[in-house]
Amino acid sequence: MSSQAGVLQAFDESELQKFHWRTVLTTGMGFFTDAYDLFIIGTVTAILTPLWHLSTGELALLNSTSLAAAALGALLFGKMMDVLGRKAMYGIEVMLLTVGAILSAFAPSFGWLILFRFLVGFGVGGDYPTSSVIMSEYSNRKNRGFLVTMVFSMQGLGLLAGPLIASLLLSTGMSHAIAWRLMLGLGAIPAASVIYLRRKLSETPRYLVAVKQDTEQAAEVVSGLTGAQVAVTANDSVTRQTLWTRRNLIRLLGTAGSWFLIDVAFYGNGVSSQLILKALLPNAALVTTTLVAAGIFLVAAVPGYYVAASYMDRIGRKTIQSVGFGVMALAYVSLFLVPAIAKLPILFLIIYAVSYFFIEFGPNTTTFLVPSEVFPTNLRGTAHGISAAGGKIGAFLGAFVLPGILKAAGLSATMGMLAGVSALGILLTLFTLPEMKQRSLEENENIQRPQEKGSANLQSRVKYS
Repeated sequence: MSSQAGVLQAFDESELQKFHWRTVLTTGMGFFTDAYDLFIIGTVTAILTPLWHLSTGELALLNSTSLAAAALGALLFGKMMDVLGRKAMYGIEVMLLTVGAILSAFAPSFGWLILFRFLVGFGVGGDYPTSSVIMSEYSNRKNRGFLVTMVFSMQGLGLLAGPLIASLLLSTGMSHAIAWRLMLGLGAIPAASVIYLRRKLSETPRYLVAVKQDTEQAAEVVSGLTGAQVAVTANDSVTRQTLWTRRNLIRLLGTAGSWFLIDVAFYGNGVSSQLILKALLPNAALVTTTLVAAGIFLVAAVPGYYVAASYMDRIGRKTIQSVGFGVMALAYVSLFLVPAIAKLPILFLIIYAVSYFFIEFGPNTTTFLVPSEVFPTNLRGTAHGISAAGGKIGAFLGAFVLPGILKAAGLSATMGMLAGVSALGILLTLFTLPEMKQRSLEENENIQRPQEKGSANLQSRVKYS
């Protein structure tokens, strides 16, 4: 057995341990903040529209600014973590989130709020490739899907916390002029809580082996985390790969394209949830529609994350993503073909909730996971960053365009468009993505053995304590 296989096999075959759960918490808290910050803006805009007399264009811009910034953040952080290392970049993104949330709470005008929301979005974008790749590279082979999905499932708690906190503040009778500032400022707390933990995280063994070519340091990290005694007496080399190969480009089309499509639907729905519910319940108060949104998240969206985590390593990524897109398409097309459903609030909300469940038990979780698995280590951050940027561009379009479509064409036509988006997602999933269930990340590497280079038969020994 080669040294690389020995070091990383010890990591891959380890059982679930404390360091796995510690990493889930460290990486996942960012996604709690991401979801809170991105979804609370729907309620904030509903408050600010009459306070600041926002036009439709200004409303759409405020809803979508942080999403556009997230695309840029994902690209930059994804690339730099491949160049400088995972550890070098980790923690900077939550610092940006913390500062951006605090500044947003004190924004004196619309222009300043746009600027500060851009900063928040940039940090959110950076969190996607860094947290996903780090958790994936820290995971064992058997539980990688579960662990990475558990990180992303923290988004469900943040998604729930946003409307609940908004409802609590609004129900106290607090002035709206103060309430929206508190809603945005509270997003700094969970982000700040993990800055120290992220900065202290060790470099991932896979990056040390595949990019740094430092198997000895990787062995020290693996031994410290797993308790396995890894003795290294040989070195394999990992040939750096380029993104511009047919295999990698097809996979990138699948990961970025699927993420683009799901985020058109997910963020268009999520950020515009107040508009959708207002169209459905025109006479309801803001606190009522906010509580209805929280109820949908609680009974449909949040369980979807955790069911996905439970079955990710059993059913597989492709099946879950295809089924999720399929049920979304059916839910949306039913609302499109039978517009009368929109006049039956209970039936509409049931279908709307079912679509939310299969967004989470489906492409919203898998599109976060798959890019961290299907590319080689030296490209993993870059490819995930491009994929996440594709998603955020879709989110930007969903948040920016959907309110206008909803207002101009109505609820039925909007759902018809989302049905077509979901159907296209099924095709991309089936024809561009490999299944990585129970497979090692090292299957993506181009590994040269010492004997392949004319070396002597060097061996390494792996001993488990």
